[in-house]
Amino acid sequence: MKPVRVEFHCHTRYSKDSLVEPQTLLQACHKKRIDRIVITDHNTIEGAQRAKEIDPERVIIGEEVMTQSGELLAVFVQELIPPGLTVEETIRRLRDQNAFICVSHPFDQMRNGHWDLASLEEIAALVDAIETFNARCMWPDANKRAREFAAKHGKLQLVGSDAHTAFELGKATLRLPDFQDAAGLRESLEHAQPEVSASPLWIHVTSRYALWRKKLAKLIK
Repeated sequence: MKPVRVEFHCHTRYSKDSLVEPQTLLQACHKKRIDRIVITDHNTIEGAQRAKEIDPERVIIGEEVMTQSGELLAVFVQELIPPGLTVEETIRRLRDQNAFICVSHPFDQMRNGHWDLASLEEIAALVDAIETFNARCMWPDANKRAREFAAKHGKLQLVGSDAHTAFELGKATLRLPDFQDAAGLRESLEHAQPEVSASPLWIHVTSRYALWRKKLAKLIK
């Protein structure tokens, strides 16, 4: 199969800390030659669903789910998984819909959704992959620890731009054989080639701005 370039981690305005319209994200995909995009808004699939209506061949519905232990990145999500469940219940619900399950930015302690090592060890056998490069990690050691953890436990590895703006899209992608479902993705990841670069530190200001703007809009209403 001809390889495809895939963005596995990005957000739209349906995440609380992004202002990007789904249409804008898809336009950026075209310009940056990204063949597939997994839209992984925080605790919602609405943005991904809207984008898939526009470009069903390019868009894969995902979700970044906040569990009681940390965040999970899910690919091929069919039904919304609510936040705040135990990690075991979250994984069970994702498995019931044949989703692919990855731990996002596990060791980035600057994020609310990072994991402590003991909790991560407990669920390592239950997930498909570890996100071993996240372009938004402020300290390289977080990605290094994720790679070491994945290697220790024999887990597949994903990378992601974690884009909250169109500018960031494509910072961390994989080239791999095309796939149509979670099973196909697991097989394709054995042959994946990463193309990664870190986002500038100032990019985090854009997320803070999005949060503040949305909070202000609610107060004004």
